[in-house]
Amino acid sequence: MAIEGFTQYDAKDAELYNRYRWWLGLTWGDVLDKASDLYPRKVGLVGDDSRMTYGELRQKVDRLALGLMDLGIQSKDRVLLQVPNWCEYVWAFFGLEKIGAIPVLLLPRHRETEINYLSQLTAAKAWILPLKYGKVDYKPIIENVMRASPTIEHIITVREGQRNAFLRLEDLTDGKSLTPSHLSRLAERRPDPMEVAQIMPTGGTTGLPKASPRTHNSFLCNAEYHSKAWEITSQDTVLTIAPVSHAQGMFCGVVGGFINYARLVLIDSTNPADICKVIEKERVTAIPTVPALVSRLVNFDGRKNFDLSSLKKIYSGGAPSSPDLVMAVREKLGCAFVNAFGSSEGTNSMTRLDDDLDVICNTVGVRCCPYETYKVIDQNGNELPPNTVGEFVSKGPGIFTGYFRAGEENRNIFMPDGFFRTGDLAKIDENGYITITGRIKDIILRGGENISATEIENLVSMHERVEAVAVVGMPDKELGERICAYVQTLPGNGELTFEEIIAFLKSKGASVLQLPERIVFVDSIPLTKVGKIDKKALREDIRKRMGLA
Repeated sequence: MAIEGFTQYDAKDAELYNRYRWWLGLTWGDVLDKASDLYPRKVGLVGDDSRMTYGELRQKVDRLALGLMDLGIQSKDRVLLQVPNWCEYVWAFFGLEKIGAIPVLLLPRHRETEINYLSQLTAAKAWILPLKYGKVDYKPIIENVMRASPTIEHIITVREGQRNAFLRLEDLTDGKSLTPSHLSRLAERRPDPMEVAQIMPTGGTTGLPKASPRTHNSFLCNAEYHSKAWEITSQDTVLTIAPVSHAQGMFCGVVGGFINYARLVLIDSTNPADICKVIEKERVTAIPTVPALVSRLVNFDGRKNFDLSSLKKIYSGGAPSSPDLVMAVREKLGCAFVNAFGSSEGTNSMTRLDDDLDVICNTVGVRCCPYETYKVIDQNGNELPPNTVGEFVSKGPGIFTGYFRAGEENRNIFMPDGFFRTGDLAKIDENGYITITGRIKDIILRGGENISATEIENLVSMHERVEAVAVVGMPDKELGERICAYVQTLPGNGELTFEEIIAFLKSKGASVLQLPERIVFVDSIPLTKVGKIDKKALREDIRKRMGLA
């Protein structure tokens, strides 16, 4: 029986997806077990202080799963999992999956407001986290969350050498032998692949994250076709830089690696020198990440001091990648570039390794799963012809069925025929190649004209001295909004001016409506917790600069 608050798949759709095995009928635990059965002596997981074969990883996970069972964690219990890119995240995640519990994935930078909200929304029973991470002391946060979330019964700490007031993750594995009777108990807790496997936070319009529940079937479908699209194999070593609890870290990293029997390497740093060091040491072949980190890597002069010759492909998603960034990767790193679009809700596309340069520079490729349907529609829900911009909608075996306990919103984001409204503006050409042109809500309304912020960003980013750009609307009494661009320049190239940017845009054929009326030059553009440009923060900033906040 499905948990309350989760929308089940339409029975006819589910029958179709199962019949044609677009759904594999596997669980997360099955994926790990299969990898360890086939390659028990192969190194499958590498972290900052651990190196484990698939066989060793399975034993660690099974012992932890037994410890969680003995603690009283039941099938379908929700457990907050807030661990950075450490091996302990993988152990805990798979330990929970093996017993049918549901991890609620929190980012390390989530704080009391988001944690309280997600804890209460999901009625979490336990919380796994470090007591301290970086400069953050979680002890006062734990105390406040425990007062506000009475359903939490257990706090399980990670990397705590000293015993403390809470349980330690290590304590749950101590003395747990993998006897036939214990393994039989564990096997009895295997969940149905149709059940919710994890709940993932995604951006919310209110500032609080929405919760995206994903079944084993739907998420593994995503991961299977996602990884095949950029040709991840058992010969790959995949380096995960993005938060491992984020959709990209899961699609491309954890399950994308394990489902193909690759080696997964976790790094808990975005410093380019640290990244280069790991690439050299582990002979990394594939990196999924975001454009901001790709830019940081290609513009890092120190990369010449490292042997990066093993690197074969970089996958970039989460934000638009400029043609200049694509070219920089090919020229400076000598590897292929995959331009991707993805979401926690399951809509995913990417360019392929054999696509021509124009396609890679100017599109996000084609759908990852060939058994899903993507289209663009007009305001009345009618499908639009090729190369026409409209709202991007999707349906298929890897698309979710709605946010957790969000009935009213779910009614608004799904069409009567089951297509999910992504909220993105896009066009699809005759060959299925997708170009994301903006967000429906990322439109600047200037004097009755709808102006795409994304189109302006794409133009500005073509300037050779621009590292990053974000365009937002700034309030205006007369026109409603005017255009404001935040520009981060490449270091060591001198300062840019407003006049130079405007002249450059005109040289690229920008219309009068696409010319920013204010440009703010900044040392760095703020990012959200998942590495995307934080436009909410920029809108607040421009209001402060204008004296409106």
